Amino acid sequence: MDRYSFGLVLVLALASITVPSAHGWSKEGHTMTCQIAQALLDSEAAEAVRNLLPDYVNGDLSALCVWPDQVRHWYRYRWTSPLHFIDTPDQACSFDYSRDCHDQHGLENMCVAGAIQNFTSQLSHYREGTSDRRYNMTEALLFLSHFMGDIHQPLHVGFTTDEGGNTINLRWFRHKSNLHHVWDREIILTALKDYYEKNTDLLLQDIKGNYTDGVWSDDVSSWEHCDDLASCINKFAVESINIACKWGYKDVEPGVTLADDYFDSRMPILMKRIAQGGVRLAMILNRVLGESDEGLATPT
Repeated sequence: MDRYSFGLVLVLALASITVPSAHGWSKEGHTMTCQIAQALLDSEAAEAVRNLLPDYVNGDLSALCVWPDQVRHWYRYRWTSPLHFIDTPDQACSFDYSRDCHDQHGLENMCVAGAIQNFTSQLSHYREGTSDRRYNMTEALLFLSHFMGDIHQPLHVGFTTDEGGNTINLRWFRHKSNLHHVWDREIILTALKDYYEKNTDLLLQDIKGNYTDGVWSDDVSSWEHCDDLASCINKFAVESINIACKWGYKDVEPGVTLADDYFDSRMPILMKRIAQGGVRLAMILNRVLGESDEGLATPT
């Protein structure tokens, strides 16, 4: 039994617990990614997702998309902690799976790209109707949904020494923060406060408008195009490290104050990454759980 199949008991009754210093998109970011994805599911995939979710969330995938952050420090799930990110060589501004996808002990495939491949492969057994008890399909769905959000957060494919910006302490407007947290949550919270009356639904409405009939609408077909899962996941990671270098780390050093100029130029990029993560999560779920005959080449 491999480590990815370890968590056979899903402690969903405790999923509403909040954990301090959770990593990944903020709750808002993960929620919007999963709401975008669920709205784009075909009928068969949507039914499969509803069947895999516990009754108390009433079929709402977004209600549990932050669950992997909440359990990552529990003993049972501690092994999942390195699956939330990729550390790349400082200043290389590139991602290479064989070079970068491992944990701090050198264990291969232990990064967010490897996790997405693995949990997608596990979910494929649901459609095949297998009775393989090695896999918990509900866990696989939640981990996949969460990690598709993480891989689209640019600082989750960041530099090794600064831990994806976590050790770059700075000020966000008037309060202390760090670069990683700026991209995880500060930009989202500032946008909600300044433009959306602190209402995530209004922000989500804007993001959806941009990819349905707005500035990103012509790009959606390229976002969701995927012939080979491993190559696509590598592409998502490459996009993130490129954005991290061009927009995340640029003009940032410890102690700097980031304010309007940084916020105004980075907010559209971050919102686009949330949209891409949601569209691509739907693409994977439709092909693995739904009516699509295209399929995905997934590792076994």
